[in-house]
Amino acid sequence: MAKVRQKTMWFCTECGADSPKWTGKCPGCGAWNTMVEEKVSTASAGTKPSAAAIGSKGVPRPVNQIEAVDEPRLHMPSEELNRVLGGGLVRGSIVLIGGEPGIGKSTLVLQNLLAIRNRRILYVSGEESATQLKLRADRIGRGSDNLFIVSETWLENIFSHIEEVQPEILVVDSIQTIATDTLESSAGSMSQVRECAATLLRFAKESGVPVILIGHITKEGSLAGPKVLEHIVDAVLQFEGDSQYVYRLLRAIKNRFGSTSEIGIYEMCRRGLREVSNPSEMLMSQRDGDEELSGCAIGVTLEGIRPFLIEVQALVSTAAYGTPQRSVTGYDPKRMNMLLAVLEKRVGFKIGAKDVFLNIAGGLRVSDPALDLAVIAAVLSSNVDMTIPRGWCMAGEVGLSGEIRPVVRIEQRIAEAEKLGMTDMLIPAGNLKGFDKSTLKIRIHEVAKVADAFRALFG
Repeated sequence: MAKVRQKTMWFCTECGADSPKWTGKCPGCGAWNTMVEEKVSTASAGTKPSAAAIGSKGVPRPVNQIEAVDEPRLHMPSEELNRVLGGGLVRGSIVLIGGEPGIGKSTLVLQNLLAIRNRRILYVSGEESATQLKLRADRIGRGSDNLFIVSETWLENIFSHIEEVQPEILVVDSIQTIATDTLESSAGSMSQVRECAATLLRFAKESGVPVILIGHITKEGSLAGPKVLEHIVDAVLQFEGDSQYVYRLLRAIKNRFGSTSEIGIYEMCRRGLREVSNPSEMLMSQRDGDEELSGCAIGVTLEGIRPFLIEVQALVSTAAYGTPQRSVTGYDPKRMNMLLAVLEKRVGFKIGAKDVFLNIAGGLRVSDPALDLAVIAAVLSSNVDMTIPRGWCMAGEVGLSGEIRPVVRIEQRIAEAEKLGMTDMLIPAGNLKGFDKSTLKIRIHEVAKVADAFRALFG
């Protein structure tokens, strides 16, 4: 029988590289102050696996002799989730879903599983009891005889439950709470997360059962655990949004079976998450009657490959104190300061001594440079206290010399504006070269400078 020895190793939280002693700089990836100490168990004999133990079933073949087949997919009840996954869950895949605490990760997974009626599902929870999950299922308003719930944190016990239930889908919530007896370190450590994820990966590939892992994130917003966790899994989905608002975005950071450009949009309701099939109508305020307000502009932005219209709100007022305030919500503050400098230097508006407040409606965070033109239009509208005509929208990137630069996928942006009944749209000059504009129902105004946009909007 092999004699077990205890020793201490240092592991990098970024790349998973190990070292027998602490080093300020990781020898693997070069990151600083990322080495953490963990206890590991080693056997004095039999540490090197044999070829039979590895159990390789494949033989090397030329790539031209490998038959390409479509991966069978399990269609999930949520169309937004299917879009982000690339069409559904692939057989034998392992998917990692991360997000802020309380953002709705478990709710998203649970309400999809409850709606699946013809497959056996095992939900392993290391954070909540079965009673708590039952209360959440009652709040969602659904029940299921095919969904089996167990509260367990030991990996060996989880595989015992798998043998008993024989699930067709396995969910582990969360991977940071699971530990294995083969390691001495506590649950959530680098080695435990890495070993448990690798074991679940082998189970998924050998059995063909898709596995969904729910993971924690750090205060910096990255997934907790070793970076190798993201390399092990087939897809990494980020569930994000502000807990103070109702909208949530589901985006793919990594996807071996689909595009990483798609996003899903949900609205948090009392009975769970509701899919937002047309986000443009939700993100634009509905004004009654003839009420018009200055400082509001409609921009056409892209999230991934999905266009939608969003309202940009700005308030420009005389500074009450010596130092003007700059407050931004949902937009890059440095980019707003750059746009304000362009307005002052290139267009001649004196905004340096005024307070400027900017808000992206709906609580979303937007980084699309095509929203520059809407930001400038909202700031100018509030500064001169003139309203932008109803039915106008815009898309364009603003350069440092005051020029309006072309943006990508302008045809999709125009189509989205037409679908929502917009009558006029500002776009960069030359952005529609070779496109037949006679087929468009919306009036297109091509502008080359910020001054041209100001004249088009306010005469």
